[in-house]
Amino acid sequence: MPTIAQLLAEPDRKTMSFEFFPPKDAAALAQLEQAIKELEGLGPDFISVTYGASGSTRERTIAATAFIQEQTSVQTMGHLTCVSQSVAEIEGALQAYRQAGVRHILALRGDPPGGPTAPWVRHPDGLDNATELVRLVKAAGDFCVGVAAFPDAHPEHHDFELDARILADKQAAGAEFAVTQLFFGAHKYFELVARLRAHGCTLPVIPGIMPITNVSQIERFADLSGAALPADLVSRLQAVQDDRAAVRAIGIETAVTLCRELLAGGAPGLHFFTQNRSAATAEIMTAL
Repeated sequence: MPTIAQLLAEPDRKTMSFEFFPPKDAAALAQLEQAIKELEGLGPDFISVTYGASGSTRERTIAATAFIQEQTSVQTMGHLTCVSQSVAEIEGALQAYRQAGVRHILALRGDPPGGPTAPWVRHPDGLDNATELVRLVKAAGDFCVGVAAFPDAHPEHHDFELDARILADKQAAGAEFAVTQLFFGAHKYFELVARLRAHGCTLPVIPGIMPITNVSQIERFADLSGAALPADLVSRLQAVQDDRAAVRAIGIETAVTLCRELLAGGAPGLHFFTQNRSAATAEIMTAL
């Protein structure tokens, strides 16, 4: 299979990808399997699986990633973080990915146990940031490496220019593409890309899309990621917050509009945060 980087380099191609999180029990595994089965039919270019805070879901992440790799024909990407792990533990995770046939890694520093704005504390035998992790992954074997990008700025420092310099450093370390955190305005994405290009960073940047189906859930994710919810969207959602169907309809409509603006403006693809469910993502893709 071509790598994600190779797919992104194809002229006029728009990639489509889905992100899942590792199931915590048998019922959650069944839900994940059903969502993957339904979304695989849409022909995604790759699927990724998240890596819990403090490496807390490491084994489940690797197991879920291996399951997808074995049971589907879709390219699979495993996430990896620096949080509360030694270099030896990180290398062990890479070895497990390699044995499962996974050749793509999304290399992240990860959030401290206290949350994204809590002080960062390096593991005494670990790594300090995602740039160091990219170097380690590239040195460990033939992995294609992606990294995170922040249209609303990383919540720890909220410094747009610092974020751009860091992404340029990640590319120099071997990163080949980036995937953004969730955001709600297409202009945020295009401003991010413009800053990167001004800093000499040529990474293709895939916008991350989270469909709104639940007001409290999206507010929580927005707070964690530092993404600002637009005032007009908040007003629309609050006006119907007791009507789940109406909230969902607004969320789908908002996501479709955002996706169309991104693709029309030159975004190389779309990456959907599915929350291990298929319906909302499938509806958006059908509309597109």
